[in-house]
Amino acid sequence: MSKLPRASDEKHVAAFKRAGWKLNHIEGSHYILIKEGSDVHVSIPVHKNKTLGPGLLKKLIVKADLTIEGYIKLFYSKK
Repeated sequence: MSKLPRASDEKHVAAFKRAGWKLNHIEGSHYILIKEGSDVHVSIPVHKNKTLGPGLLKKLIVKADLTIEGYIKLFYSKK
């Protein structure tokens, strides 16, 4: 298994958006993302100068029905 990227929370939000997730709303410091046709929502905490922990990131990836390898490709892609 590849190593999950460590980066700012905004970069992870962008990767989920590339996977088809859209920002629904913001609750405090959490970005709530939804995907059309899915009953699931993904809540990503966005805190200044902090990175998303690998355990939480893995749970979010699984909840979004993505693979680790697929997510890493999305994270490093430009579109």
